This record gives sequence, C-alpha cells and structure tokens, in this order.
Amino acid sequence: QVQLVESGGGLVQAGGSLRLSCAASGRTFSTYVMGWFRQASGKEREFVAAISRTGDSTFYADSVKGRFTISRDNAKNTVYLEMNSLKSEDTAVYYCAADSRGTSRTISNAEYWGQGTQVTVSS
Repeated sequence: QVQLVESGGGLVQAGGSLRLSCAASGRTFSTYVMGWFRQASGKEREFVAAISRTGDSTFYADSVKGRFTISRDNAKNTVYLEMNSLKSEDTAVYYCAADSRGTSRTISNAEYWGQGTQVTVSS
C-alpha cells in the first residue's frame, strides 16, 4: 500500500511558475513508476507527465512539453512537477499517481492516487 500526498499548488499569474511535490509513504518508492495527471472543472482527467523508476526516462503530454519537467528523488520518496510558463488552461486539480506493475507509458492504469492539489492560473 502506498499513500501519496501532493503539495505546492496555489494561485499564480499566467507566465509564472510552480513546483508541485508528491510525497509517498513506504520503503519501496523506487519500484514505482510515477506520474502526474490533472482534471479541470467539467473535464475528464488527463495525463500530464510520467517518470520511470530510476528517473532516466520521462514522458510528457504534448500540451506541457517544453514547459513542465517531472523529476524524482528516490532517497526522499518524492516526485516533483516543475511547471513554467503557466497558462490559464493549466488550471486544474493535479494528481500524483504510482504504479508498480507497468511502465511510464501505462501510468494511466496506476494503482495508487493522491488526493490532488489545486493549481489556478490567472490571466
């Protein structure tokens, strides 16, 4: 069982930056592929980014490529999402996900999900 707790969300102006963190419980963090998803009001949840167990491979949605960076620190059981050049359309609740079974390409089927953190970008 893994518990995921996101933090770092908030209100930011368009063009600004935020860094989200997701802290995971347990001692097997390095065995999980990690990902970030988001859900805007009235819309379905969508994939944002994923990172492999060792952190040497990352995968991004086209909408955030070049602006967002996912990283992880296995010693701290934490995955990060650095968000730059934020746009109003990035406004959403951001969720962290963990999966022990698949790869970063299959993270949508993740076993564990956090409660989410709100990101609001004002234009």
